[in-house]
Amino acid sequence: MKNIKDIIIGIFVVIGFTAIITGFTNEEESIIQPYEFEIVTVVESVVPRGLGRSRMLAKSEVVDYTIATTVRREDGEKDKSKDDKRKDIRTKAFEETKLLNFYNIGGIRFNNIATNDAMVKSKLNQMTADGWELAFVTGGVESSGAKDPSGIYLTRYIFKRPL
Repeated sequence: MKNIKDIIIGIFVVIGFTAIITGFTNEEESIIQPYEFEIVTVVESVVPRGLGRSRMLAKSEVVDYTIATTVRREDGEKDKSKDDKRKDIRTKAFEETKLLNFYNIGGIRFNNIATNDAMVKSKLNQMTADGWELAFVTGGVESSGAKDPSGIYLTRYIFKRPL
């Protein structure tokens, strides 16, 4: 019985030393990799009769989010952002690709959806060819319901690549 106990303890000791040694030899792998991010946003109109607008947006200018950030402290005081007006923080430089609306006067247009898919796929393929890795995809729908049949379908593709 003592032999089996010693063998089990020996196995755990070997596993422990292996884990410690492996941890020290893989020190480079434990360094945090900094990334840069890029976002592609697709806004597709679900307004009946094709009255909405659909677009794919990307490559906005680089901005510093802190110019529009207010920090509130526990004591009730706050450090206001540098720009209080929305017009002062609005970016004017970005890439805008026209897409087709889901609907036209005759109803839903599956051809339009397929065309939008092809356009988005083209953009995603170009992003990966440029060295970007797709990290996250988020989607959402905005509609007010039966009283307001208009709305949008929004998808965000978030890419990353090492700096």
